[in-house]
Amino acid sequence: MNAAEEGRHRLDAISVLNAKQTLLQLLGRAGVYTGDAEELIGLVEAGALTLAHEETGAIARSAPGGKGELYESGWLDGSQAVTEALGDLAERALRHAVMTGPSGPAPAPEERPPVRRMQVERAKVAVVPLYLSFTTESDLDPEVSEQVLTAVLGTMSARQRAGYAGRLAEFASAHRARLERLYAEYGPGSTIAIHGRYSLMHSPTSVAVLERLATAPAPLWEEWDAAELPPAWLEGLTTAWGSAG
Repeated sequence: MNAAEEGRHRLDAISVLNAKQTLLQLLGRAGVYTGDAEELIGLVEAGALTLAHEETGAIARSAPGGKGELYESGWLDGSQAVTEALGDLAERALRHAVMTGPSGPAPAPEERPPVRRMQVERAKVAVVPLYLSFTTESDLDPEVSEQVLTAVLGTMSARQRAGYAGRLAEFASAHRARLERLYAEYGPGSTIAIHGRYSLMHSPTSVAVLERLATAPAPLWEEWDAAELPPAWLEGLTTAWGSAG
């Protein structure tokens, strides 16, 4: 295949839009609200641009050798311009993805909009594998789990929710030894009963709550009280986290 033929087989804007619309229709048939589906697709698009920005930035930092100073200077200037343009595109894509609705205004950076069902589902996908890296899954009322995650997400802005999975992974990595001690002493398999002040240690949501206790305890208590969740659960996690330090 020559260069001209290869070029004709690259994705064009119409084909990309076709794929996006097809995915939206399929998700709609599966019961996913259009606004939630568009946000998910938008986050994937923003993530792809962010990764391209990072990879381009790495390439741009060094010009091919043996071409002379003028060539090197032109390479670096051009690469910087392309990298900055990709960064701007990634930022715009992220802002669009975290809008309050398909045609609504983007929230202020510090604003904490109402938590949406799709955001809770994304949080579930993030917490379960992290939890299972420390212990085994145990039963907890699914409705309670959603209430807990809604309270956790309520402490964050829309942009913070967009990057929440990465934040959780960083937290688990940075505190792995402490979390291992915590779950060994209070989690499933320990002598601590599932019912009581340490109930959440038997739920994947505990990872999310612990991250917020370490990062934003005051907003967490505010959202916890508003959701009318048992104060003893949060007090129990606070005690357990302190004892495992």
